Amino acid sequence: MRLRFQNGDRTSIPVLKPLYKTCMSASHPRYPVILSIAAALVTIAMKGIAWRLTGSVGLLSDAVESLVNLVAALTALFCLWFASRPVDPSHTYGHEKIEYFSSGLEGVFIMVAAGGIAWYAVSRLIEPQPLEELGPGLVVTTIAALINFAVAQILLRVGRRVGSIVLEADGQHLMTDVWTSVGVVLGLVLVWLTGWLPLDPLIALAVSANIVWTAYDLMRRSFNGLMDHSLPEKEQKLLRSSIEKVLPTGVTFHALRTRQAGSRRFVDFHLLVPGAWSVRKAHDLTGKVEQAVCEALPGIEATVHIEPIEEKASWEDSALLPLEQQQNTGK
Repeated sequence: MRLRFQNGDRTSIPVLKPLYKTCMSASHPRYPVILSIAAALVTIAMKGIAWRLTGSVGLLSDAVESLVNLVAALTALFCLWFASRPVDPSHTYGHEKIEYFSSGLEGVFIMVAAGGIAWYAVSRLIEPQPLEELGPGLVVTTIAALINFAVAQILLRVGRRVGSIVLEADGQHLMTDVWTSVGVVLGLVLVWLTGWLPLDPLIALAVSANIVWTAYDLMRRSFNGLMDHSLPEKEQKLLRSSIEKVLPTGVTFHALRTRQAGSRRFVDFHLLVPGAWSVRKAHDLTGKVEQAVCEALPGIEATVHIEPIEEKASWEDSALLPLEQQQNTGK
């Protein structure tokens, strides 16, 4: 016998109540992304002016990264809208996985920008050119960096609060831009003081390397999400311990699987109970188990398969069982 129960009432979880009215109506808050788009437009203009004033390839690289920020923010806004769509017959688990697509696409954009910056920097390294109006250009770039810093902190704070990889990715992207601007400004101050022109393209190359690392991290997270990577080991241990605490003698569980799609987390496992139990008794225990799981990780969606513990087939029906046995043996 196999029964399936699922806890879908997230409004009953106290931790989620403050966020429900503001977030669940649209699935994810879009206002931080709209703010990111506005910041990108402003900083593109400011950094473009700074580049035109100075002719610095370092400032040009900074401006190009802000252009990438704009494209990434627009992509994030689309993905947040798409992820908020309700389930349908073709997407019964929802549309949240598009968030990983957005994160990976941002990584690709960043990588392309890094290649363009590096190419231009090498050409300037071979043929250095004098810089002009460094003072006004540095002031404009510093103001743009402060704007990006403020918006990035908002994106990261909201992204971590609601568990949105899109907002976190956009925030990390903006923070990369901030550190890029800081490096460019400091480097150009040294150029101003020393007059050593090759330092400008060298700064741009350093910026390019930093951007590549950020792109790699975003694409790695995207790949893991699309491949249904398990939740972190710490969260898995928390789930296992919460289940074990409510199980009576003679009942056990196995084949625990976890995954995440955007801000939604999922867990499913087999609950092995005495075959003589009634459906009601198995259902009541399942309710206690689901409550314990949701208290351990608020917002997670749990699916429990009930199986008779005496049946041999109950111990052979999942490819995860050999893996769990190996893990238990290794402890």
